[in-house]
Amino acid sequence: MIREDVIKRAWETLEGPIQQHGYALIEVEFGGAGSRQILRLFIDSENGIGLDDCQTVSRLVDPILDAEDFIDCNYVLEVSSPGFDRPVRRPQDFERFIGEPVIVKTHMPVNGRKRIKGLLTAFDSGMLAISCEDAVYNVHLENVRKANLDR
Repeated sequence: MIREDVIKRAWETLEGPIQQHGYALIEVEFGGAGSRQILRLFIDSENGIGLDDCQTVSRLVDPILDAEDFIDCNYVLEVSSPGFDRPVRRPQDFERFIGEPVIVKTHMPVNGRKRIKGLLTAFDSGMLAISCEDAVYNVHLENVRKANLDR
C-alpha cells in the first residue's frame, strides 16, 4: 500500500473512534527509512494533550489497526500532541486559527512562491488569505500541501 493510501485509510478508520473518546485527530503521517516505518497520529483536546492521553489513544487504536490490517509492512505506532507548530489541515482548523502566524507549503506556486510565511487573515469558501510583509497571498485549500502554526 502506498503512503497516501495508508494515510487516507488511517483517517477513515481512526478519526471516529478517537473523536468518540473526546480527542480530535489533527494529522496522520506515515513513512520512514528502510524497514523502519512509522504511523504517527497527532491528537488534540480542549484540555491539551499529555502523555496519559497519548497512551490512551495508542491503546484505543492499536487493536483497530490490528483488526483492519491495511498496512502491509512492519511499522511503529506513535501518538503525539500537535506541539507548538501544530498542523493546520481541515477547514475548521483554518477558521479556528485566523489571526495566527502560519507557514503554508503549496503544491503549485502562488505568485511565484511555494512556501508562504505570514499571518492567516481569512478563510472563506476554501480560500485562505495569508498576509506577509510584502503582500497578501490567496491560497485555495486544495493547493495546500502542508500548513503549520508558526508560534
